[in-house]
Amino acid sequence: MPNLSTQLLHALTPWRNAKAWHVALSGGLDSTVLLHLLAHLRQTHSLPALSAVHVHHGLQAASEAWPAHCQALCDSLGVPLQVFHVQVRPGASLERAARDARYQAFESVVQAHEVLLTGQHRDDQAETLLFRLLRGAGVSGLAGMPRQRTLGEGHLCRPLLDVSRAELEAYASANALTWVEDPSNTQTDFSRNYLRHEIFPALLKRWPQATASMARSAAHCAEAQGLLDELAQQDLAGASSDSEFSWLGLPSLALAPIAALSVARQRNALRHWLTAFSRLPDTDHWAGWNALRDARDDAQPVWKLAEGELHRAGGRIWWLCGDWLRQPVAPLLWERPGLPLQLPGNGQLRLLGDIPDGPLRVSYRQGGEVMEVAQRGHRDLKRLLNERGVPGFVRGRLPLLSCNKQLLAVANLNGLDCDPRGCWQLQWLPTS
Repeated sequence: MPNLSTQLLHALTPWRNAKAWHVALSGGLDSTVLLHLLAHLRQTHSLPALSAVHVHHGLQAASEAWPAHCQALCDSLGVPLQVFHVQVRPGASLERAARDARYQAFESVVQAHEVLLTGQHRDDQAETLLFRLLRGAGVSGLAGMPRQRTLGEGHLCRPLLDVSRAELEAYASANALTWVEDPSNTQTDFSRNYLRHEIFPALLKRWPQATASMARSAAHCAEAQGLLDELAQQDLAGASSDSEFSWLGLPSLALAPIAALSVARQRNALRHWLTAFSRLPDTDHWAGWNALRDARDDAQPVWKLAEGELHRAGGRIWWLCGDWLRQPVAPLLWERPGLPLQLPGNGQLRLLGDIPDGPLRVSYRQGGEVMEVAQRGHRDLKRLLNERGVPGFVRGRLPLLSCNKQLLAVANLNGLDCDPRGCWQLQWLPTS
């Protein structure tokens, strides 16, 4: 069996040309061994610039000594160290909140073409698989921790996933390394700690190769997930046609190509697409997709998810979040129509061409509006919007330009963004 240095160097082969390697240094066994290995490898190999990052959460008294411990270790190895003190937001899961704060710090460090290296090992991967299995995870969850992924402008890499904790302990003992122990790791009221201290010892007593076998299963699931991702990309390609309302800048898909797929492929494609926008729904919550997909054409259904909403309109599904879910502030007096007008929570408005005489007011649809249309006379705005097929979620955000209570223009709609009595156009750049 190759030694740890050889294994590590092989695992990091794809990242040898990175601008820098940053080690996430908690001070525990895993990250201590990782940093020590890298510090000694650079003596005989040409490696990227090496540094360490320690994130101090301040959640327990014992942790107050950890930054100094990490600093002493880095000083002994000649490795620069950055220490970040973060505030952990209280919530339902303290562990998740601490992780979010930690990775925000990591993202601020890792720049383009740089890599953050973390010390998770094979035993951690096995624990992750079993933990997620007990929570009913699908193929993606059972793939465990990925060996690499994007992190901010750079990447994250886990080069020790093929190494057992026992191997790390043997290396640390042989090199007289010391490390800190997190007291919370012994508290079995935490689910992962319960698995580590109560379940895995029993499993290993009966099946000594359990962690290796489970890590191998995670690798099989990761490969299967890769194939599912390829299938999703093919299915999404058929639904990614341009829309008449592409100028909204909103992610959208044509509904018909998605609805024509089997139910399993629908979910697979949507999971892949939604991953960029939101935490994915659990199994029971997918009933919201069925309701949205099967609703009448005029129903304007909505599927609410963790970070936003999926709307159906005009034969498409649209992803909305942030300002798009809030009613914009109105009305506004446009005192200098020659300059762009910032719309609170709704982007920017420009008036092109001749500027109408009189005080100009920007508002949003309330109902009952009427405007004069070239060669058609006065028309109800609702009917005009219906004729243009304007999605329902857009109608309350379309800027309306009025003068002396007379509607002059509706932004961005050809023929409704100008006036038969003048030559002007109302251009709206929606919020991104």
